[in-house]
Amino acid sequence: MIAPAKKASKLLARHRKSASPGRMTAADAAAARERAERVARREALFAREIEYIPCRGFLKADAEALASRAPADADVPLEKRGGPSSDSKGLTPYLASLYQTRLLSKDEEQFYFRRMNWLKFRAATTRARLDRRRATIRQIDQVEGWLTEAETVKAILITSNLRLVVSIAKKFVDASWSFEELVSEGNVALMRSVEKFNFFLGNRFSTYATYAIQRHFFRLSHRGRQFRKRFVNDDESLRDRAEVEPASEYCSTEQIALLKGLFTQFLGELEPRERQIMVARFGFDGKPPRTFRELGSQMGVCKERIRQIQGRAMDKLRAMAAEARLEQTVGDWL
Repeated sequence: MIAPAKKASKLLARHRKSASPGRMTAADAAAARERAERVARREALFAREIEYIPCRGFLKADAEALASRAPADADVPLEKRGGPSSDSKGLTPYLASLYQTRLLSKDEEQFYFRRMNWLKFRAATTRARLDRRRATIRQIDQVEGWLTEAETVKAILITSNLRLVVSIAKKFVDASWSFEELVSEGNVALMRSVEKFNFFLGNRFSTYATYAIQRHFFRLSHRGRQFRKRFVNDDESLRDRAEVEPASEYCSTEQIALLKGLFTQFLGELEPRERQIMVARFGFDGKPPRTFRELGSQMGVCKERIRQIQGRAMDKLRAMAAEARLEQTVGDWL
């Protein structure tokens, strides 16, 4: 995609070329630049991807009021007072500074996630009503303003959780990844988690983010083991330094039984309709997996509704798996 500034310059040059030599006045040039800028900004706005977590509450009359009403304990900036935390000892100045940022309360967390997604929802729905060829600068400024504020709120959520990445990264340092590299990778996983977190379920973000960051680290660790295994040869010095790999890549009968028991427990904690859809969609009843359309016809709802219920059930299962530290357990087996 051509950058707005380059696009504007290109359109202006095209206008000058088409104009008669010596007839373009300063006013004409200014008008041409304004038109080129407007066209470039329109194209950039409509090409921009806007992702947000949908929420039924956004369609209610008081949605804007709820998304604008900060809790009583909300306080920006996020710096906390007091001396250095014991957790920050031995860290670089950058990492130590993270422990001078306070954690958000549950009410603050809910407010900021609601605010961020509401701003994106408003920007996306407003943009959808605009004419791609006739949107005014004022309309573009309004939509871009909402998106800019959403990025500011997102930065607050990321900053207040950076120390979570540090605490998890300490447990995953190995021969393949240094602590600083893991923190950098973990920050990327944290940013994705902020984008994907469904605040409407009422769960704490730290639970969801911990699972996502750990999952990312497990993948990195597995990749490192595979890399080392590939290049280890018969040389004794290399074999002594190589990580001992388990004799089998498969789970034992006892481990499989444990996984089945946990999964049965997780399914039992879902609502009946959620459990029915998960069992049918993934063939846990021994039958071929059913499609959204088939389940919708069977249950008397549209296929999109089945998709929504499945998504809600998946979020609950992920949260339960994170609380049970399931992925870490499986990682230890492997």
